[in-house]
Amino acid sequence: MNSTELKRAKRAVRARVLGRRDEIDPGERSRRGERIVERFLSLPEMDGAGTVMAFWAFGSEVPTDALISRLVERGITVVLPRIVDEHLEPRTWRPGEPVTQTHFGAREPQAGRVVEPQEIDVVAVPGVAFDRAGGRVGYGAGFYDRFLPSTRAVRAAIAFDAQVEPEPLPAAGFDLPVDVIVTESETIRCARA
Repeated sequence: MNSTELKRAKRAVRARVLGRRDEIDPGERSRRGERIVERFLSLPEMDGAGTVMAFWAFGSEVPTDALISRLVERGITVVLPRIVDEHLEPRTWRPGEPVTQTHFGAREPQAGRVVEPQEIDVVAVPGVAFDRAGGRVGYGAGFYDRFLPSTRAVRAAIAFDAQVEPEPLPAAGFDLPVDVIVTESETIRCARA
């Protein structure tokens, strides 16, 4: 598949899966999000994790406020991404510290300490669609595909069941898989390529 065909195939996946995700009632999205948070926190990889990179959800994504709060309650260092010069910069964040709204709706820390990627134990990875082998289609900017190689962290995607595709997703060599996908009804273990 050439690059034009790959882009077209990913756009089709995004449209299909975002349509399904957007159809989830906000109250139901919240209830499902609570189950996802419970599953995420019960991952064996969370035992002994000292630093977790989360993200601020926007739109119809799995709500992450509760996840961030629960991580802080556990004494885990929470890192959130900040976009700097087209790259993700992981920064510590605690409740009450200032955040700024991005142009696409997510929030990012205004301050906080910049964390070396190697210090992160688990990354909660966002995305539009995932397949059962760990394939991921994001929003198209490539931020996580550029960031994840700099870490040794477990890549734990959080998504609704509606975001998991039964067939392999279109991918190129730079598209990085995740290790585990946590949904409201299952935890899918993936073999990292």
